[in-house]
Amino acid sequence: MKITLKIWRQAGPHAQGKLATYQVDNISPDMSFLEMLDQLNEDLNARGEEPVAFDSDCREGICGMCGVVINGRPHGKKGVTTCQLHMRNFNDGDEVIVEPWRATAFPVLRDLVVDRNALDRIIGAGGFISANTGSAPEANSLPVGKNLALRSFHAAECIGCGACVAACPNAAAMLFMGAKVTHLGLLPQGQPERWTRVKAMVKRHDAEGFGGCTNVGACADACPKEIPMDMISFLNKDVRRSSVH
Repeated sequence: MKITLKIWRQAGPHAQGKLATYQVDNISPDMSFLEMLDQLNEDLNARGEEPVAFDSDCREGICGMCGVVINGRPHGKKGVTTCQLHMRNFNDGDEVIVEPWRATAFPVLRDLVVDRNALDRIIGAGGFISANTGSAPEANSLPVGKNLALRSFHAAECIGCGACVAACPNAAAMLFMGAKVTHLGLLPQGQPERWTRVKAMVKRHDAEGFGGCTNVGACADACPKEIPMDMISFLNKDVRRSSVH
């Protein structure tokens, strides 16, 4: 199969960007989207042209670094990261538009690569948890209900890819932050710093230039780990409760 790609090309953070058109031939339906981009870059290198810059690492749907917007949708398909998207999802002759995450807090560094360190700074603002090191505690000394444990584990599945930010019309990172706050807020280990954590993370979120949540729901729809939107409700409740702690 062959497809026509329209890819965002931008030489640097302050350069003027534009969509460039390329045709990629001899694509196997079993290729991942990133393998198709690898083939494009091999063709560009052979022609002496500058390859397309994009992020990737594990290519197993674990790290989320591969995130790009494909035909207007972060990661291109529900429930997967870009590296898990296969070319069988496209038809021979399709035109595919590929862009970077679009958000004030995610400045474009080059082509499809954006700076997502703002998410790391939100995590950093949350600080640490107070847990004694050394031998493991007795398992029954910190009982956690099964439903709470499962929900905390689900929140911990957030990989911080930023798809929620890219999908949100306000470029909010509330689903990301909701997952991180829920993860620790449901566990005994997260209680000592619970209220200072949520206040510090919200303050950092706003300082980074992320927008506010208006309950559109595009974030949850775009999340490759299908983090539910009600984790934003947990975040909002903790923000309110933190004002009296």
